[in-house]
Amino acid sequence: MEGIDHRMVSVNGITMHIAEKGPKDGSLVLLLHGFPDLWYTWRHQISGLASLGYRAVAPDLRGYGDSDAPESFSEYTCLNVVGDLVALLDSVAGDQEKVFLVGHDWGAIIGWYLCLFRPEKIKGFACLSVPYRPRNPKVKPVEGFKAVFGDDYYICRFQEPGKIEEEIACADPRRVLRDIFTGRALGPPILPKDNPFGANPNPNGENIELPEWFSKEDLDFYVSKFDKTGFTGGLNYYRAMDLSWEVTAPWTGAKIYVPVKFITGDFDMVYTTPGIKEYIHGGGFAANVPNLQEIAVIEDAGHFVNQEKPQEVTAHINDFFTKLQDNY
Repeated sequence: MEGIDHRMVSVNGITMHIAEKGPKDGSLVLLLHGFPDLWYTWRHQISGLASLGYRAVAPDLRGYGDSDAPESFSEYTCLNVVGDLVALLDSVAGDQEKVFLVGHDWGAIIGWYLCLFRPEKIKGFACLSVPYRPRNPKVKPVEGFKAVFGDDYYICRFQEPGKIEEEIACADPRRVLRDIFTGRALGPPILPKDNPFGANPNPNGENIELPEWFSKEDLDFYVSKFDKTGFTGGLNYYRAMDLSWEVTAPWTGAKIYVPVKFITGDFDMVYTTPGIKEYIHGGGFAANVPNLQEIAVIEDAGHFVNQEKPQEVTAHINDFFTKLQDNY
């Protein structure tokens, strides 16, 4: 992408790749991607925010893209990943004691942890897709998902090291990535063991019409990176969920007090999972995030709302941060 700078930064014992753009004295915005994603998911927001005077910084999180990928899933707990981000901010934020934060999917989850552990570093959090849910002290996450959604729920299917990687390879990684980014399946993702990624009517993966917002060049970029790294790094976040649950016992019942704006698409798989709309709009979310200032549901948008509706999302982010900026 034109005008976006790239460099490697040493953080927390690993080397992290970051993409950045914008004036050095601009208010820093840290943008966190999810699964199976990269800094590239923010390509539109990086340029858009930079044009508005912000300094946008988007890393490849550990395990992804051009950043280091520790082998063991035990190195992907929330403490490991938030440790990376604290070190990154110490390296790139200069004299800015507080920064703006944006997160999508797993980046949203990590963003919640960053707000929970180090709220003094965050001016405001624009959260995409995944609302904050407090730690349940009575049940580990994977066990809880299995009880509600069954053994074939995607998070449960991701737990066995190497298993889903083999299934992705058999199904063709290009097709799997294409379907994840452009699919519009509603509700909790289920991956049946006998045919997890559905039938493939076009084994060569070519001549498939892509939506206007996701080009062949976009798909090529993702495929080139995941061909190099594989998917294990990203999957390790799911495999470390129970470990993160164990190490966060001291934060049981904790609320998030950072100013928050929540943004989602009306066709998002998380938003359309049973019980989530009621939680978001019915008061439960606001009770756990007392400084939840706005909820924006973008029409005709799926899970990757930041890519599908880039101008709307950038406008929502800027509007929220502009209001907060007036308080600093």
